[in-house]
Amino acid sequence: MKNNNVVCNNEITVQNKWYHNLKYLLVGILFGIVFVKAEIISWFRIQEMFRLQSFHMYGVIGSAVLTGMISVWLIKKFKIKTLDGEPITIAPKKFNKGQIYGGLIFGFGWAITGACPGPLFAQIGTGAFAVIITLISAIFGTWVYGYFRDKLPH
Repeated sequence: MKNNNVVCNNEITVQNKWYHNLKYLLVGILFGIVFVKAEIISWFRIQEMFRLQSFHMYGVIGSAVLTGMISVWLIKKFKIKTLDGEPITIAPKKFNKGQIYGGLIFGFGWAITGACPGPLFAQIGTGAFAVIITLISAIFGTWVYGYFRDKLPH
């Protein structure tokens, strides 16, 4: 098999053909279907959560957090490696006040638009084309953060 690895900035970048990315498209489509079926892309469900009227979204988010915690614990305990055999390392994170500000901005945006970045594409896929404005805003916000990143508290 031909080696398609390229070394750039002391990192190995794998160069694959375009069709190697179809697996990610398939997983994304399946993830979107799960989001739709679980009703977690519903603007009404999101509003119920922020108004403390329903446990549905808290149950979904809580089970995702629990699954993530168990997964990280298993990765660390059994020293699980990637499919390429590389060790998985999880760098320690230092807390800073910028995380609070970012979380509040993210939460306000989520409450106002009824969408977080994960289900945006699923919402658009169900025909909620007004969400395209939210998608453009999310992309613009990411760009603004990248532009001002060096000047922000980290």
